[in-house]
Amino acid sequence: MSTMNAIVFSEFGGPEVLKLKTVSKPSPSPGFALIKVQAFGINHAELHMRRGEWNLYNPISGLECVGTVSACPSGEFAEGNVVAGLMGGSGLIRPGSYGEYVNVPISNVVKLETSLPWEQLAALPETYCTAWTCLFTLLGLKAGERLLIRGATSTIGQAALHLAVNTGAVVTATTRQVHRFDTLRQMGAQEVWVEEAELDKKHNIEPMTAAWAVDKEDGKVARFDKTLNLIGNRVLLESISLTRPGGRMTQAGWLGGLDPVVDFNPMLQMDPGVHFSLFHSKVLGTKEFPLEAIPLQEIVSKIEQGKWDAKPASVFEYQDIRDAHRLADEGTVGGKIVVKH
Repeated sequence: MSTMNAIVFSEFGGPEVLKLKTVSKPSPSPGFALIKVQAFGINHAELHMRRGEWNLYNPISGLECVGTVSACPSGEFAEGNVVAGLMGGSGLIRPGSYGEYVNVPISNVVKLETSLPWEQLAALPETYCTAWTCLFTLLGLKAGERLLIRGATSTIGQAALHLAVNTGAVVTATTRQVHRFDTLRQMGAQEVWVEEAELDKKHNIEPMTAAWAVDKEDGKVARFDKTLNLIGNRVLLESISLTRPGGRMTQAGWLGGLDPVVDFNPMLQMDPGVHFSLFHSKVLGTKEFPLEAIPLQEIVSKIEQGKWDAKPASVFEYQDIRDAHRLADEGTVGGKIVVKH
């Protein structure tokens, strides 16, 4: 039986539980592409899996990768094709990309033509596929619309900012990192706010006003057409209130933690008329959210041409996976962390 190296955890805890081991190499299977992993991005969910805070996990973690096709029994990809593989149960119900090889369902593999180095390519798949789906499948973002991105210096936030500005949206971005205001403006944000509670009061946003109210709220700033909330439950209700009736708010992150909304009562707490949706990237590649609908090749080409800066914030060698997780645990890196072979 063939073997390979893999980063494995057999108990929950800090980065120290990640260990390099020799394991069985997966066999090629019909309906799957066996990918030789060249690099992979570290995802927030993988930290929770390592700590025992996730409902699904595999001892060989890893939700995404880039590499070359080693085998594809059903013939959809040729041996040697450069591909991105993401989700499809990798790192959840089957071994993931922390192994040297990984089996990924055909529906979750995208062939790419690119000369980007592996570590730069690895920063893109999950991040840009998630951002694109949130903006265009769920929010239905169009040119000229006012978009609020909460958590814009996160990896998905930066990708969403690139995509939204490219579409012609008028973007307001939030971050706790004041020193990165200029970066967000250079990326195309029209306004940049400190990410904090009560944004509506601090920025004079109009409240929901009943037709019979005397106060017409003259001088107030109009609510946003669309809101992308990457902070999570902590600002869920507030993000709805920042969005106009008929507008849309999508939540796709938990930068503010996983705690639920306390004593949630929609009838009393939610403003009416705002369309709210939730997105988990684990559904990418399903029939409801097919990867073919996402222009990943076009996105990669734009980055290769230098139109967008999407370089990883930090790159680690395979044997230094613990250091990569330590940095990710700190939550201060402000970009994608990538591990390469």
